[in-house]
Amino acid sequence: MPDLTRLPHELDRKTGVCRAVIETPRGRRTKFDFDPKTRAFVVKTLLPEGLSFPLDFGFIPSTLADDGDPVDVMVLIDEPTFVGAVMDVRLIGAMEAEEIEHGKVERNDRLLAVGLCSHAYADIKTPDDLPKSFIRDLTEFWVNKDRLEGKRFKVLAISDAMAAVDLVHKGARQAKKAA
Repeated sequence: MPDLTRLPHELDRKTGVCRAVIETPRGRRTKFDFDPKTRAFVVKTLLPEGLSFPLDFGFIPSTLADDGDPVDVMVLIDEPTFVGAVMDVRLIGAMEAEEIEHGKVERNDRLLAVGLCSHAYADIKTPDDLPKSFIRDLTEFWVNKDRLEGKRFKVLAISDAMAAVDLVHKGARQAKKAA
């Protein structure tokens, strides 16, 4: 298997379309991470009974976020995909956030995107197009997941598609510097 973290992200800054790699499909309790050294998906954690990922979750390849991993992305799509799926997505926003662990504060933003092949979410252009309860529930998922892992998750802002595009662009610059 190739190193999926190094695939071109193919970001189109005008449309917000780029490539995403799914690590954990929606509805799964098992959190998978891609390990570039072994070039395999490894089991990282298991959520408790009753808690599962609300959206397909993965990363934007050829990026590097402040936490040392590729930039995270949550994907709205009609049905869960699978571990290792590579798909084109359209960025619609970002959940700008901090994680606090052992007193150390680190940015850990999550982009919000729509799968280009989605029918159900095709008309979603910004986070404001989603019900407020959806964004609240999504935020609560991350707060509760981190609390169970001994961390604190704090949302700083829910931003628009241009902020998400900027985060991918920034992550791509950081990845090039680290290479």
